[in-house]
Amino acid sequence: MKILDKAVFVGPSLYAHFPVIRLDIDLGPLEEWPSGKLGRSFTDPLLAALPGLHDHTCSYGKPGGFVRRLTEGDGTWMGHILEHVAIELQNVAGETVTFGKTRSNGPPGHYSVVYHYEQQDVGLEAGQLALTLLHSLLPRELRPEGSVPPGFDFAAERDEFIRFTQRRALGPSTVALVRAAEERRIPWIRLNDQSLIQFGHGRYQQRIQATVTSRTSHIAVELASDKEETNRMLGNLGLPVPQQRLVQQADDAVAAAERIGYPVVVKPYNANHGRGISIHLTDGDQVRLAFDVAREHSRSVIVESFITGEDHRMLVINGELVAVAKRVPGHVMGDGIHTIEQLVDEVNQDPRRGVGHEKVLTRLEFDHQAETLLAAKGYTRDTVPASGEQVFLRLTGNLSTGGTAIDMTDLVHPDNIEMAVRAVKAIGLDVGGVDFLSTDITESYKEVGGAICEINAAPGFRMHMAPSEGTPRDVGGRALDMLFPPGTPSRIPIAAITGTNGKTTTARMLAHIQKLAGHHVGLTSTDGVYINGQRTVPGDMTGPVATRMVLSDPSVDVAVLEIARGGLLRAGMGVRHCDVGAVLNVKADHLGLRGIGTLEQLAEVKRIVVEVARDTAILNADDPLCLKMADYTEAKHLCYVTTNPTHELVGEHIQAGGRGMVLESGIKGQMITIYDRGAHIPLLWTHLIPATLEGRATHNVQNAMFAAAMAFSMGLKLEDIRHGLRTFDTTFFQAPGRMNIYDEHAFKVILDYGHNPTAIQAMCDLVDRLEVTGRRLVVLAAPGDRRDEDIVEIGQIAAGRFARYICRRDDQLRGRGSDEVPNLLREALLASGVPADEILVIPEETVAVDTALREADPGDLLLIFGDAITRTWKQVIQFRPEATPRIAERPRISRPEPVVAALAVPMLEDRRREFVRDSRGVRLAREEHAD
Repeated sequence: MKILDKAVFVGPSLYAHFPVIRLDIDLGPLEEWPSGKLGRSFTDPLLAALPGLHDHTCSYGKPGGFVRRLTEGDGTWMGHILEHVAIELQNVAGETVTFGKTRSNGPPGHYSVVYHYEQQDVGLEAGQLALTLLHSLLPRELRPEGSVPPGFDFAAERDEFIRFTQRRALGPSTVALVRAAEERRIPWIRLNDQSLIQFGHGRYQQRIQATVTSRTSHIAVELASDKEETNRMLGNLGLPVPQQRLVQQADDAVAAAERIGYPVVVKPYNANHGRGISIHLTDGDQVRLAFDVAREHSRSVIVESFITGEDHRMLVINGELVAVAKRVPGHVMGDGIHTIEQLVDEVNQDPRRGVGHEKVLTRLEFDHQAETLLAAKGYTRDTVPASGEQVFLRLTGNLSTGGTAIDMTDLVHPDNIEMAVRAVKAIGLDVGGVDFLSTDITESYKEVGGAICEINAAPGFRMHMAPSEGTPRDVGGRALDMLFPPGTPSRIPIAAITGTNGKTTTARMLAHIQKLAGHHVGLTSTDGVYINGQRTVPGDMTGPVATRMVLSDPSVDVAVLEIARGGLLRAGMGVRHCDVGAVLNVKADHLGLRGIGTLEQLAEVKRIVVEVARDTAILNADDPLCLKMADYTEAKHLCYVTTNPTHELVGEHIQAGGRGMVLESGIKGQMITIYDRGAHIPLLWTHLIPATLEGRATHNVQNAMFAAAMAFSMGLKLEDIRHGLRTFDTTFFQAPGRMNIYDEHAFKVILDYGHNPTAIQAMCDLVDRLEVTGRRLVVLAAPGDRRDEDIVEIGQIAAGRFARYICRRDDQLRGRGSDEVPNLLREALLASGVPADEILVIPEETVAVDTALREADPGDLLLIFGDAITRTWKQVIQFRPEATPRIAERPRISRPEPVVAALAVPMLEDRRREFVRDSRGVRLAREEHAD
């Protein structure tokens, strides 16, 4: 069994609407060895290694379902087992994942294994460890050579995997905030590999790092980190604090202890989690030793008076005490029978304890501090403490070192509540933890004493969320309510657009409408990311990375996302939900790539956009494949777009009060009309939209209808929609590569990025409708990764419409020969009846375009299907007929066998050389042209 390919989907995909990993595997000989055939020698060790597999429901829908599939009858196949093992390994490491599915994929023994993940690296590592574990359990004759490392110890590898997971996992406090955000439907984005989280999108975002928020004052954090200054400031306010001295030398530490009076506490100046603290020191030798321990964590050391009492953490959020926990250092309770080491093992059996932050409690460990505390009592690991004797293995009650917490929130004396709130406000924190020592927190500190040891600027939430005893407190929710008070927006409107053709133009139209309506728009498209109309990142930016860029930008208040097929198949959508999702059409393009071979499969991919739309799904009612998508959306509203005013289904939908965008005929031409809740709203005549070329560019009429439908569904005013459509044109500035017209030459040029049969059809139809006094010429091309039949269809569509055809290829060959695509186009043109002397094969785009420009006469119309759009546009606008081309611009002659294609070379000075093919082969014709 081996992994052939891996894919990580960060959002909605063909497999799920949440993050999943897909492993494409080849079982090899194991295709003939299901678990039932392998028998109990395989299944029993597997279940012993991962007993949690007993809880997997599988297809039976109840615990034990997977074990039934594993052990009954023939059992199940290894790909399915790999899926469940990868899921369970993540569960063991503290991740909460349950989803998975395995399907055959292609030849026998090939499967796609899909499973949920929370952290990408962890999910991938789980798949690899699962594979190694399964190989290790196979009989040696079935085990692939080198598949199991020498000395493989699953228990050790499992623990290392848990540590690997914890190093990458969000901390428990951050998890609490994330869970609270999810409960409130507040979106979140992890911004780095640590705990920097963005809550909300665009202009509404708030950020947190652990429990430090974007509202936390930097000065307040600095003060809280300065234990000496904090002590002084609180003392000046009359709040209870211990006496304290800051020192840098051991002798100074001893002197400070003697001035303060024993017993004392020695701790690092700026450490946390209880690191380096020594308490109840009674002489100079102990102070010197404690000083050295503290210096391991900080250059400066604090000596302070020892306050008798129990350790309490008091959490203040937004000026209110929200939780209090009494912290008990890690310890065991003697029973008079077992040794300390045995008692530690027993405590660690508690299912709430795990490695690091894996669980709500942390395992006890024997380390230097534990051994020191035992030695101070004259104990060792083998000592049997008396029944009821408490043996401490830690000095402080931090949960991260094995301590426990008891919730005391409802029992705190009001004076102590006021004290904690005053202390945090004095420092200036929005979220602060007060470490307070008191013999009885239910009594006022004014009566029983006590002292504030320190103020924490990033207090942990774990002890309050999951105390060992008492009521759990929703502290994460309180923090989120501070950042996003009820009724405060956290999301910006998001529009997602997909389809085979027109999505870039439609996205640009919608962004333009929104911008003129006063919004700061983030746009992703095939030529880059645009923020408020300015391109910030060039390139094809239609995948999850671009989506994240837009949603993370704090200036953006509306997102318009062009969603392409490639991004969906590579990594899914970059956002879990959109407000408005539109599918413009589903036409033949990219078929045969990434496992998508039919239009129905392509429709399933594009359908994802409306599956995740929450408010409105907008569908092309004139496309049967789009119509079927209506059954898969859970959006509140469904809007149909049709150019057929007599569309029966749309008519019924409108009569029922549904929303529709319909093209209707009138005295002045065609009117884009909105129907909504029984209302009939004429929007705009198509000839008033510049991008439609007075209504002749019917594909842009449809694009405008979709842009208007989305804008209307996003709540824009009708006048804003009209104004946006009337000011959007197809200039290179507004829509590069989308029907860009240049008429500053004696002839007219149209540059378009059309690269599939439907797009070619739309542009050729447009050219047919335009009035041309001269000839029509075309530079024709197709991407190399399209199927032969798609390339042939492009040639067939163009055939008979032009007086000259110049066939070229793209810069990127995508697996084709250097002149394979242009010659396929040529053969299709010839087969469609185009005379050979009207066809030129010039593979290189720059030379092909230059030849076309030089052939164009006054009054002609030249249609160029471009690949490198910016380069080609510059070539068009900078063209000068009188200029002599550089030698580097001369075309390479293409000589396919057995017949040589017709070729042309650009005009050199006053001569043009043309190669024209005749029925016998090739003859050279030379014409002289006078200036």
